Amino acid sequence: MYGKEKIIPALIIFVVVMTLPFWVQGGKASETPKPDIPQGVGQCVEAGIDMKTSHMQILNTWRETVVREANRVHISEDGRKFSMSLTNECLRCHTDKTKFCDRCHNYMAVSPYCWDCHLSAAPKEG
Repeated sequence: MYGKEKIIPALIIFVVVMTLPFWVQGGKASETPKPDIPQGVGQCVEAGIDMKTSHMQILNTWRETVVREANRVHISEDGRKFSMSLTNECLRCHTDKTKFCDRCHNYMAVSPYCWDCHLSAAPKEG
């Protein structure tokens, strides 16, 4: 075999470089961020685990329902009614985008396009 003295060290270097992130982290993933959940504001539009895992699907469904069907009322599984609005419903309780939304979005390296249209400041009362 030609160049055996070069292939084996190159393979060893390749394996070391490719596994370096695992060695540096000690085989552990980085800590999952904990978003600031407001206290004393009641329940969210759906159960906490549903909001954690499916909030983008819920927001996409809301967008489609509001735009295409002109329906602006969401009825949760327990019968409560909510306005289908990121700005006027979600941001009413989750007022600090950097402490709530951005922590998980940055951790997951996603850039949702919600903020292309929606303001990140709290909605005005009235």
